Amino acid sequence: MKVVLLDDSRSALFALETSLSNIEGIEIISFLAPEAALDYCLVNPVDLVFVDYMMPRHTGIDVIRALRQSPDYTLVPMVMVTAERQREILLAAFEAGATEFVSKPFDAIELQARATNLLQLRRAHLELARQATRLEEEVTRATQELVAREEEIIWRLARAIEFRDGATGDHISRVAKISQLIAADLGLDKETCRMIYLVAPLHDVGKIGIADDILQKPGKLTPAEITVMRKHVELGVSLLSNGTSRLLQVAEAIAGGHHERWDGTGYPSGIKGADIPLVARIVAVADVFEALCTQRPYKKAWPVEAAREHIRENSGLHFDPDCVAAFERQWPRIAPLMTQNGTDSVEPPALAASLTDYLSLASAGQAQIEHTQES
Repeated sequence: MKVVLLDDSRSALFALETSLSNIEGIEIISFLAPEAALDYCLVNPVDLVFVDYMMPRHTGIDVIRALRQSPDYTLVPMVMVTAERQREILLAAFEAGATEFVSKPFDAIELQARATNLLQLRRAHLELARQATRLEEEVTRATQELVAREEEIIWRLARAIEFRDGATGDHISRVAKISQLIAADLGLDKETCRMIYLVAPLHDVGKIGIADDILQKPGKLTPAEITVMRKHVELGVSLLSNGTSRLLQVAEAIAGGHHERWDGTGYPSGIKGADIPLVARIVAVADVFEALCTQRPYKKAWPVEAAREHIRENSGLHFDPDCVAAFERQWPRIAPLMTQNGTDSVEPPALAASLTDYLSLASAGQAQIEHTQES
């Protein structure tokens, strides 16, 4: 353990060194100048400091105060060595952070005993710090394991829902990533963005309660079937409601609000604008865009640019304009998610020379959009 001695008197410094030299397991570093001692201590870890009070340019109080400003010296014992007996000096030293006082002339045996006790205290502090670090590392590892398990459970459940809907895990992973990109662009904090990424795949969890003949119907739904399909929102909310964690609360908000529309014509509550939870408005953009680009039993896949244009055209109608603007700003990162090997992950219809041609050829296009949004 390193012990620093600071005294501008060579004889006093020699006396300190001699008195402490019998303590085993220590290294003594001596200084005559306060500046040199401070420079050394602020770079090297030290376990005990003895400092004289009366020195030129700086007092021992100045040195102690300077060291205490460093986080590394919060618990390092510091002993003031002085012949002064004035009460105000002693109080000032204590206020600056002195641990103990040694009076000049000092008794060598007493000095050695005090140093030994203070070094034992320092060892105890260091061991507690090591234990705290170990505990923190263990807690971090345990938390990371819990988070990993949580993510795995969520994603497996979401994939099971998608398989029922005739899709694959690619849909939920893209919805999650696009939602995260939009959320980050809007300035949401890192943890909220992570939660949106995790629970966005659960936006349609209520589909597990919808019959296959409706969920996978190859065509436009009847009004009665639409009514049944819309119940998946209520089912999803009931599955996720009363959650005690913020993660489940975010998931509930998304499940309950991602079919609401900015203009108030959505469902199940017909709320509009900022009354719709922001997390649900974010996922609504990502979900509709990705769903249009994905082939389902009831529709063919749209080209990526056609789906993008649909999102832009419905800004302020179906979608929050701010979320659409964030979607557009993030397009350079979103577009690669929708491609494989540098080409569109979905093939546009044959003979479609332009977006207008495509939209005119897709005679059931609007029905597909409605079915996509319902389901």
